[in-house]
Amino acid sequence: MSLNIDETIRLEPYSLAKKEKEFFFAEHLNAFTQYHYEHCLEYRKILDILNYNINVNNSLESIPFIPVRLFKEYELLSVPQKDIVKTMTSSGTSGQQSSKIFLDKDNVQNQTRVLSKIIISYIGKSRLPLLLLDTEQVKKNRSLYSARGAGITGFMTFGRDVLFALDDEMKLRLDQISELLDQYGDNPILLYGYTHLIWQYIVRELENLGRHLNIKNGILFHSGGWKKLKEQSVDTSEFNKRVCDTLGNIRVYNYYGMAEQLGSVFVECEHGRMHSSVFSNVFVRNPKNFELVTEGESGLLELQSLLPTSYPGHSLLTEDEGTILGEDDCPCGRLGKTFKIHGRVKNAEIRGCSDTYEKH
Repeated sequence: MSLNIDETIRLEPYSLAKKEKEFFFAEHLNAFTQYHYEHCLEYRKILDILNYNINVNNSLESIPFIPVRLFKEYELLSVPQKDIVKTMTSSGTSGQQSSKIFLDKDNVQNQTRVLSKIIISYIGKSRLPLLLLDTEQVKKNRSLYSARGAGITGFMTFGRDVLFALDDEMKLRLDQISELLDQYGDNPILLYGYTHLIWQYIVRELENLGRHLNIKNGILFHSGGWKKLKEQSVDTSEFNKRVCDTLGNIRVYNYYGMAEQLGSVFVECEHGRMHSSVFSNVFVRNPKNFELVTEGESGLLELQSLLPTSYPGHSLLTEDEGTILGEDDCPCGRLGKTFKIHGRVKNAEIRGCSDTYEKH
């Protein structure tokens, strides 16, 4: 069998209510499971050990998941090696082994298309001036790239007149930033960066310099590095406040995603809820027995995605802890499940960004 998700990608990101999405998602995710069973030997062995019946259409919660750390230990792919055009890496700090995610051309294109639909639903269709809160060095190697570099590459599709805010030494390019802001005045400007780097090299540095960028109309998307901020007792509200204090009038959107399911990101809306889209689903499981917990209880996040076609990443058990908040009931009006992330589960392997700039 083959997977064709063109019709799926045409859907609007938050357009399906609970019953319709459950039927639609289960149909497609069962097809993904069968496809990867037929095309990935290692995945087939796992399902055979579980005595999973591949010929039965199962409910969403019954579709098998695999631990995300398996991508550190095995090279899992469902297409010929010759078709791989990019290898995503992640989670390689502190001497730990990196995950490797193998992407063929179709998988890369589908990730880009879905990311575009999700982000456009927040910022509109017009390409905006883009201020990348990072250094250009992060995207030099285009064949072997990380989640951080992939995020930059992905967001560049939404921008024009792109400027990297940091030089090769991670120093603020204040003169160039001022020129960009003067050029666009009150017009919207898109900003993107890695959370920890924004805090350390943008916000804290501006505070140390006593500078304020005075952005009139900014939209910031950021993700990653929350563990280091929590060690400094910085939560979402404090981060958002300090961003606005140093950068200006900014709408701040935190989003959650991982290299193993790039593209189907979960964006935190204006009411502080992470949203699943029609391309993704989330469950919360008890870490002791992996049973589903009731709404409002905390547990391990299981993430499902309709994007991984070149590798068996469509149903993954993460090492992140979270809580389901509701479904189709967010005040922002977007349909789908909403949830909150609490961070890494205790005693889980510490996961970091493999190329986070560490100078000290």
